[in-house]
Amino acid sequence: MKKSHWIALLAAAAVFALGCGSKDESKEPSSKEGVSSSTTDPIRIGIACPVTGSAAAFGRQIKMGAELARDQINDAGGINGRMIEFRIEDDEGKDSQATTVANRLANDNSIVAVVGHFNSTCSAAGREIYKQAGILQFSPGSTNIDICRLSEWTFRNLYHDGYQGISVARYIKNVLGHDSAAVFYDDDDYGLGLRDAFAAEARKIGLEIVVNESYTREVTLDYAVALDKVEARNADIIFISGLYNEGAAIAKQAMDKNINIPFLGADGLYSPELINLGEDAVEGMLLTTPFIVHPDVGGKIAQDFLKAFQAKYNEDPDTWAALTYDAVNMVADAIQKVGTDRTAIRDHFASIMSPEDAFEGVTGLTYFDEHGDCPKKAYVAVVQDGIFQPAPEQLPDEMDTSNEEEASEGGEMSEEMGAE
Repeated sequence: MKKSHWIALLAAAAVFALGCGSKDESKEPSSKEGVSSSTTDPIRIGIACPVTGSAAAFGRQIKMGAELARDQINDAGGINGRMIEFRIEDDEGKDSQATTVANRLANDNSIVAVVGHFNSTCSAAGREIYKQAGILQFSPGSTNIDICRLSEWTFRNLYHDGYQGISVARYIKNVLGHDSAAVFYDDDDYGLGLRDAFAAEARKIGLEIVVNESYTREVTLDYAVALDKVEARNADIIFISGLYNEGAAIAKQAMDKNINIPFLGADGLYSPELINLGEDAVEGMLLTTPFIVHPDVGGKIAQDFLKAFQAKYNEDPDTWAALTYDAVNMVADAIQKVGTDRTAIRDHFASIMSPEDAFEGVTGLTYFDEHGDCPKKAYVAVVQDGIFQPAPEQLPDEMDTSNEEEASEGGEMSEEMGAE
């Protein structure tokens, strides 16, 4: 039976909470007695995300999605009468800070599970720390292919970049009908890993990569030389494997140079800030994403979430808010079933390995393979009239990604191509 009863329970609540009290949830608890010191104590969950820094727009939506789920659960009576409380930590989107955050959360014995991190480099930095402490790490955003495979304590509720890279290459070649692409990629775990998966598949299907440019997030500001190469080599499309700040900058600089070729961005560009920063330059840009929060996408659960989010925050949620909302509810569902023991929570997650056992949430069915990866599909969105809309042409419903493993070995592609 699909594990959707938490969502159904919350949807049945009479009202949605609009506040969470004045308690500072970021402080260490005064007691170190452990996670089960009292049957009336709050159940504490760690939230690790980029509250500040260049990825702060993601962190803001993650925080709002998490808090909506928490408030709905608490309004409905909590978990067996116990309220959920968060300890929210800012990893700044940086691996060095993520290590500090992971140590804080893992060593806080009152924390029963961690929802986070968002950036792949941050999840990778915290992964071994959570494993050694024996606490669940559940990412609603990290897509680097190796994130879950190197720890049995790490799970995610979205696809990985082996799948996303293959999907993007095939969409450009087979759906859009292009023969060549220019690639701009962030030189970090996310940008490089996704670029490698894309490049490996492009080579297999005859999609020529005519420009291959790396950049450093928060450092690279001028893309003029790279864009001149794009124009000189007659690329059919530009693929951006990175985050929204740089994606907007590349699109605006291309517009300034009157380079009128289409863009396709990966899910790291999927943020309202892309549109706020890029303005007219990103109109028509296509993006892959794990989900599209839109009235035409998803069933009743998704539409109830959209209405509740709008009522609470007076704005629309993005993909990352929805994934985090699902993540918090799935952790709560596990706690309701097996209690607050860290190992029991992790083992419960590991047992969810089929659609029949899946947790049904806003973003669809969440279940895992033997690595802790989640076999969810990708959607394609388009910026249309200043908002994200479902693109007219989506990925095929059934797509063979049997060479995902080969996509994870894209290092050879990096050496062959280099950054021009």
